[in-house]
Amino acid sequence: MQYDVAAIIQGYSQGYFLMADENNHLGWYGSRDRTLIPLDNRFHFPKSLRRVINQERFSVAVNRDFKAVVDGCADRDSTWISEELKDIYFALNESGWAYSFETWQGDELAGGILGIVIGGAFIGESMFFNISEGSKVAMVKLVERLRQRQFVFFDAQMMNPHLERFGAFSIDDEEYQILLEKALQSNCSLI
Repeated sequence: MQYDVAAIIQGYSQGYFLMADENNHLGWYGSRDRTLIPLDNRFHFPKSLRRVINQERFSVAVNRDFKAVVDGCADRDSTWISEELKDIYFALNESGWAYSFETWQGDELAGGILGIVIGGAFIGESMFFNISEGSKVAMVKLVERLRQRQFVFFDAQMMNPHLERFGAFSIDDEEYQILLEKALQSNCSLI
């Protein structure tokens, strides 16, 4: 199936995101509150994770196995990533909009974060792990990469306890739209 990639990116550029409901019907959603992962000194993580990072057990890669990251993110008892949404992510990846930021332990995919890059915005769609700490290390390394590349923000969409541990915070839609406008004026690259 062919997808109108430009129309999909336009939707994300206006602050919406795609999700499938419990019946696998795909739709556009917005939120009054958005969760951001800080790219400044508010970002923090446990000392135990610092030890894991210092052990250098994991290497990082971008798009080494995009399909496996999408499948990993969707592999849950209850998921909003339908087969159609997977196909959309594949089309966005082929067009240079969607990325997987991955951690690897040797030749084994340890974890990853699926996201869409538009200008200076990294819009995190989902994350998963196969090996303990794999997604957490991916989060830390991704934040480092986004800082280096001068991204405006890292949108995690919805708050959860896991993200709170990293200093994630919520902003209202008005603030989000201001940041999004700034991000759209930037030209950042994850690779």
